[in-house]
Amino acid sequence: MESNRVLFDKFKEFERSLRQTEEKMAQPEVIRQVSLYRKLAKERSELAERIEKYNVYKKLVKEIERLEKVLAEAKEEKEFLELVEIELEGLREKEKQIFSELEEYLIEQDPYEQKDIIVEIRAGTGGEEAALFAADMFRMYMHYAESRAFKVEVINSNPTPLGGFKEIIFSVEGRAVYGKFKFESGVHRVQRVPSTEGSGRIHTSAVSVAVLPEAEDVDVQINLNDLKIDVYRSAGCGGQSVNTTDSAVRITHLPTGIVVTCQDERSQLKNKLKAMKVLKARLLDAKRNEQESKIVQERRAQIGTGDRSEKIRTYNFPDRRVTDHRIGLTLYKIERIIAGDLEEIVSALQKEEKKLKLSKI
Repeated sequence: MESNRVLFDKFKEFERSLRQTEEKMAQPEVIRQVSLYRKLAKERSELAERIEKYNVYKKLVKEIERLEKVLAEAKEEKEFLELVEIELEGLREKEKQIFSELEEYLIEQDPYEQKDIIVEIRAGTGGEEAALFAADMFRMYMHYAESRAFKVEVINSNPTPLGGFKEIIFSVEGRAVYGKFKFESGVHRVQRVPSTEGSGRIHTSAVSVAVLPEAEDVDVQINLNDLKIDVYRSAGCGGQSVNTTDSAVRITHLPTGIVVTCQDERSQLKNKLKAMKVLKARLLDAKRNEQESKIVQERRAQIGTGDRSEKIRTYNFPDRRVTDHRIGLTLYKIERIIAGDLEEIVSALQKEEKKLKLSKI
């Protein structure tokens, strides 16, 4: 079969890449570069996992062929052959499942798929109601991350008196985090009766979400002379203790004009480190967007992961409805989704992306 030949050739490439990666990791000058060595070790682990899965698939195919031969010869007793047929049916189902997983390696992989992320949520149209929904969105993502055993850490926030956020920035760390969150970039619209509304009218508000792959030192290099760093006294609701010292940090990247602030920590050093993490992520995102804008064909194979002005999802509370406009998916389980049960939406988006990319092979 042609698909099996393509798969065989692809995994031959992976085996060569694994050998090359292991050779690089053995070089003394690479061992001395901690960030590069860590990146190569991650690549090696991913390649080894793929090859192991393919070896399992090949063994499975051989076992299916052996059992099919047993049935074709049909010399054994009827009861035995019935058992063989039952086993064969199970193996065929397993073979289809593993082949579907291996198919993903035939398509061009997102180079950022395995990276940790920085998520930025900002209240848009809707005033205080938009800020309250931004807080709901943060909790939704936090609960989803926890269900996947991901680690969440708040980097910076701008809270409102009623418990919302004008802006909240946080990091998420774990296995293939970007691959799970990348479709969340865009405008999320909410339709509901706000707690601030006395007449019971339904309001429409919106928040914007940006999901940025976290940059490593090998991805983005920053010249310290290009930075303007200011420190100042933190400001926030309720007069938190962080307001008593000049711990807040503002970093301006002079060549691009990107400004990052961080004030959530009491330590100026911790705020500076967090701000640098966000700055690197934004610079990597700008670099990525520039590269992708030059590849029109690749853009056509994406499901709205780049344009943050695009309305991607609507949360309608009166109808208990959540609609993802990119793939026409509507689910009537808004309570569960807002509580962090996002996997059905994420899986549907991943499946559609895979379908689009396979159609271009």
